[in-house]
Amino acid sequence: MAKNNDKTNVMRILEQKGAVYTSHCYKDTDAVSGIEVAEVLNEDPNQVFKTLVTQGASKNYFVFLVPVHRELDLKKGAKAVGEKSIAMIKAKELLPLTGYIHGGCSPVGMKKQFRTTIDISAENFETILFSAGKIGYQTEMSLSELRKVVSFDLADIVC
Repeated sequence: MAKNNDKTNVMRILEQKGAVYTSHCYKDTDAVSGIEVAEVLNEDPNQVFKTLVTQGASKNYFVFLVPVHRELDLKKGAKAVGEKSIAMIKAKELLPLTGYIHGGCSPVGMKKQFRTTIDISAENFETILFSAGKIGYQTEMSLSELRKVVSFDLADIVC
């Protein structure tokens, strides 16, 4: 749990849904990339996930969570969601679509809930970390707790 003045909307949603989480703050550091965030928090980069938003050939949007040091395999991602192809959305489209800025995108609390897929490697950990919806904040929780808030599938989606 976070102090009230450090709470993000993601944390408020998690608490409202009764999901157990731990918050991590790195706002007073120079960490920018996901790998730097993992280093600053002294966490395994395999356990720290970035949230990526794509659009399929059908024009539907999809959310993917992958470890910060890995890349989304667009072919595997498309197959996982039953699309012919997917492409990353442009950074300028992220805020109007999700309510989040680049670097602070979370699968929790988007303006609209999109189909979400998490890389299967997340099952290797008791908990995973992902953005708490604001640059400088991460949320750590188990997949079972995350399922209380976000419906998601697990699949092999990284290069």
